[in-house]
Amino acid sequence: MTSTRAWCPDYPLDLAQVLRPLRRGSDDPVFRQDAAGVWLAANTAAGPGTLQLTGRTGEVRASAWGPGADALLDGVPALLGAEDDDTGFEPLHPLVAQARRGLPGIRLGATGRVWDVLLAAVLEQKVTGREARQSWRELARRFGEPAPGPVPAGMFVPPTPTAVLGIPDWEWHRAGVDSARRRAIIAAAQVAGRLENAAVLRGVAGRLLLRKVPGIGVWTAAEVAQRAWGDPDAVSVGDFHIPAIVGYALTGRKTDDRGMLELLAPYAPHRQRVVRYIEASGFAKPRFGPRLSAKDYRRM
Repeated sequence: MTSTRAWCPDYPLDLAQVLRPLRRGSDDPVFRQDAAGVWLAANTAAGPGTLQLTGRTGEVRASAWGPGADALLDGVPALLGAEDDDTGFEPLHPLVAQARRGLPGIRLGATGRVWDVLLAAVLEQKVTGREARQSWRELARRFGEPAPGPVPAGMFVPPTPTAVLGIPDWEWHRAGVDSARRRAIIAAAQVAGRLENAAVLRGVAGRLLLRKVPGIGVWTAAEVAQRAWGDPDAVSVGDFHIPAIVGYALTGRKTDDRGMLELLAPYAPHRQRVVRYIEASGFAKPRFGPRLSAKDYRRM
């Protein structure tokens, strides 16, 4: 059965840009974009569901399937940035100001749910994006449910905490997940119900709740906060790329985490909003030397 609603935002909306942080690579089994719109498979308190979003002039048409359909439809406005508030934000740097003017449809969206984005974020800890996306695909396809509804081929809902706790060691190895990330995911799965409260607490309090889990640090908590509640100030400290991107964008020079935080300090409490504008602007830092090589944990 299909549930459908229409929603009219009272602000410019770039559907693809707002949802972009939720996509884990071009072959993400949880997120797809095609001629029919954007598709997202997710876990909700009511069960798994699939959401399809199609943007039209001044209107978003949302359709959903599965036990979680109503929850996903209820969350569409927040998902597309209706709760994002940039009051007090001043784009001090010309690049940031230009991005804000040229990309008025960018908002910080919020899924309202922690587990799905937490699982993906932990898989991205201290590995290349290619490695993380491969593990995400393997786990979703092998331990997630097929996404409900008339979805594009190969779509799956992310594994639930219960499913994760049932994964044997050798399957983690097969998915390329090392022991440190595996322990963090299992620890989070054991208290997943309580961690959902982070999206209610929000802000620093929400991030601190996530960090009570062994293996969840500042970077992972920020990555979850950006997606689960659209945190405008949660900067991904410890990221391999972001400090350099921010440094080159704002000063023309490479910087580290400390330097990045100094550059972003005048923008608090909208520091992550600045990073989002820089990334969305298409700015790219100069490339020097070889890229970080991937490790195949399945052979170790």
